[in-house]
Amino acid sequence: MGTTLKLNELESTFEALEYPVTKAEAAGAFEATTLVLADGERNLGSLLGAAQEERYESAGGLEAALHNVLPREAVGEPFQSEG
Repeated sequence: MGTTLKLNELESTFEALEYPVTKAEAAGAFEATTLVLADGERNLGSLLGAAQEERYESAGGLEAALHNVLPREAVGEPFQSEG
């Protein structure tokens, strides 16, 4: 059984990884994790696998890369924050 996360839980979850981490390692670590978004659910491992960078030096870099592959609708209404 996998894990379910919301966007506001990613920072602490990503901080648990050992850095630097490759895209493949990050995607593999979260292959059984579901990310709950404003427009539905997505597999976190698949999203990370779609990122352009091949290596991440920090949790912040990994989170930024994830946000770059999310469609705008996935994070809710513009200028709104529900966490």
